[in-house]
Amino acid sequence: MTPRAATLLGLTAILMWSLLAVLTVASGSVPAFQLAAMTFAVGAMVGFLTWIGRRDATRPLAWMVGVGGLFGYHALYFLALRFAPPAEAGLLNYLWPLLIVLFSSLLPGERLALHHIVGALLGFAGTVILLLGSSSSSEFGAGRGPGLLAALVAAFVWAAYSVMSRKLKSVPTDAVAGFCLGTAVLAAIVHGVVEVTVWPDRIGQWLAIAALGVGPVGAAFYAWDIGMKRGDIRVLGAASYATPLLSTAFLILAGFARPSANLAIAAVLIAGGGLIAARDMMKRS
Repeated sequence: MTPRAATLLGLTAILMWSLLAVLTVASGSVPAFQLAAMTFAVGAMVGFLTWIGRRDATRPLAWMVGVGGLFGYHALYFLALRFAPPAEAGLLNYLWPLLIVLFSSLLPGERLALHHIVGALLGFAGTVILLLGSSSSSEFGAGRGPGLLAALVAAFVWAAYSVMSRKLKSVPTDAVAGFCLGTAVLAAIVHGVVEVTVWPDRIGQWLAIAALGVGPVGAAFYAWDIGMKRGDIRVLGAASYATPLLSTAFLILAGFARPSANLAIAAVLIAGGGLIAARDMMKRS
C-alpha cells in the first residue's frame, strides 16, 4: 500500500469517529463503561475474522501500547466528561491532533515542516471556537481540576499511542482486534465496579450500539492503524481536527444540535488548516 493510499484510508477513521457522538446519543442511557465494553467487543469481532490460520504472536510491547492506548484514552476521557464540563474537557482533549503532529518529528525519517505546524494550529483554533461556542460558560471554574487533568492526559495518551503505532510498524493491523478485546474486558470490569447495568430498551438503540462497534469503535481503529503506520502522520494529525466539526454537523442533521456562526468560522479554519498541512500530498497527486 502506498503512503498516499494509507493516508486516505486513515482519513476514513476521522469520518467514522465523527459519527461517534450522534450514535452515542442514539444508543440511549447505557452507562459509559458498559457502552465501551459492548462496542469494543463488537469492534474486536470486526477484526477477528482475519486471525483465522494466523500463527505469529504479537509482541508484549505492542499489547501494552495497544490496550494501554485504547483503554487508557477512553477511561480518561470518560472521567474527564464526568468531572468537567464537556466543552472545556473537549478543548483540552483535542490537543491530541496537534501533539501527533509535534511528536511525529521524533520518528526516524520524518521531517516536520512549518506548514504542518501552521495547519495543526489553525485546526486547533477552529476547535477552540467550535467547542467554546457550544458551551454556556467558557470559564475553567473551581472543582474541575481532576476532570481537566484527565482530559489533558488523555490527549497525550492518544497521541503517544498513535505515534508509537508507527514505531511498531511490523505488528500486523489485525492485532487491533486483540487490543479491542482487551479494552472490552477492562471496561467490563470497571463497569461492574462503578456502574449499574442498563440495557437498551428499543431496537433502534441496539442498532446504534452495533453501528458504534462496527464503525467508530471498530473499523476506525483498523483504518487509523494503517494510516499511522504507512501514511503521512502529520497530515492525519492536522486533519483530525475535522472530527469535532463533522461530529457537530452530524448532530445538526440528526436534530440534536443547531447550526451557528461559530460552526461556520470553525469550518473555514479547520478546512484551511487541513489543506495547508496536506500541501505536500496534494502536490504529489
